[in-house]
Amino acid sequence: MRPPLLRPAAALCALAAVAASLAAAPPPASATPPAPAFGPCPASVPAPPAPDRVECATVTVPLDHADPHGPKLDIAVSRVPASGTPAERRGILLVDPGGPGGPGLAYAVTKRARLPERVRRAYDVIGFDPRGTGRSAPADCGAMGGLFAAPAADPVPHGRAAERAHLAGLRRLADDCARGVGEAVLPHLSTGATARDMDAIRAALGTPRLTFLGVSYGSYLGAAYAALFPHRTGAMVLDSVVGPGDWYDFDLRQARALLRQRSTLFRWLAAHDERFGLGRTAGGVRAAYERVRAGLAVRPVEGVGAAEFDRSVYRALGRTERWAPLGDGLRTYLRDGTVDGLRPAAPFDGPDSRTYEAANRTVKCADGPGPTPSRVTADLRRLRRLDPLPVVTGIEVRPARSGTTAPRTALPWAARTHRRYSSWRPPTTPSHPSRAPGACANSSPAHGW
Repeated sequence: MRPPLLRPAAALCALAAVAASLAAAPPPASATPPAPAFGPCPASVPAPPAPDRVECATVTVPLDHADPHGPKLDIAVSRVPASGTPAERRGILLVDPGGPGGPGLAYAVTKRARLPERVRRAYDVIGFDPRGTGRSAPADCGAMGGLFAAPAADPVPHGRAAERAHLAGLRRLADDCARGVGEAVLPHLSTGATARDMDAIRAALGTPRLTFLGVSYGSYLGAAYAALFPHRTGAMVLDSVVGPGDWYDFDLRQARALLRQRSTLFRWLAAHDERFGLGRTAGGVRAAYERVRAGLAVRPVEGVGAAEFDRSVYRALGRTERWAPLGDGLRTYLRDGTVDGLRPAAPFDGPDSRTYEAANRTVKCADGPGPTPSRVTADLRRLRRLDPLPVVTGIEVRPARSGTTAPRTALPWAARTHRRYSSWRPPTTPSHPSRAPGACANSSPAHGW
């Protein structure tokens, strides 16, 4: 018997035989989707180096998998065919880059480029835009309570008046999502529904078992699939594992982890003061950081205020190769008041970002109820007691409506033991500003991760 081609690397969390410990909920009976008609991909999907090629199609699935004859969705899929001989072929490898809210159509190309050659020769690598993202019935939450205003309101309110205004903005965001997505659709943009879409992709491509590689939220999708369809689960590699707990609790844990990672960043910037000039100690770098944020909060520059600054910091904390550009941006602002180094490469109010932010909120809502406004306020106060300038994300009320969602702990994969096979290591800091390795922070996915 040939050995498996997908082996866990030191940086990966591999899931082996997860179905043995997760009892599956029986899937509703539905017809096998027709084979996809592959053709050219949209311009957003990069072409792999010749002679490889990428092709795209759609797989039609029910909006509600419990009602296979009801309304339908088209799920966008991509495929880079295996480059080996027929004798080397092992099937398909479905890949997902994370989220919730992240599209994955291009990931078949970008992830495949990093896989071992023998995996590329053996597997058709399949990417897909999960429902509500990219080109798969993208979610639309409209203005999202002013989220895309530039500059947006400070995400760290101080004082009761600021807290009331902050909560009012979060309620508007929730209302915009409930109104834009619609109560008939919102409960079906869930992790469980996407896992069933993955099985529809497997069936449409004619393979009896699903081989899967998922990163961050993609690891949760893989675990959900294995719990729902253990008899159809093949090899899985789950990287940067997201467990089945409550989304809001996850975001709170992340906020505390971001404080620890930011402290690590300050120490690293201080160790390279000759490059960045922000201070020779972590305390000195923090003082420079606080000057930047305070200055932008009082006088935003070209639409970059406190919220936009925090967003750039959040993104940088996720990958150490982004630390040096952030340090350069801090230095440049303090030197000449410009913010080019603190801007994202893609505009936050662009269509891709709007879809990501909308899908992120609606998936979390569909997976379970959100916190009360009073809990949001209490948790923000606790974070400010830990640090007066936390970097927060996801600590907000949800667009849930009565009867639209069930608690996430009621989902079958969350109610049972969740085994993790991982080789976890503390976050690595780069040794040199121009050679920052790609170690990830303890974080959830964000746009572009």
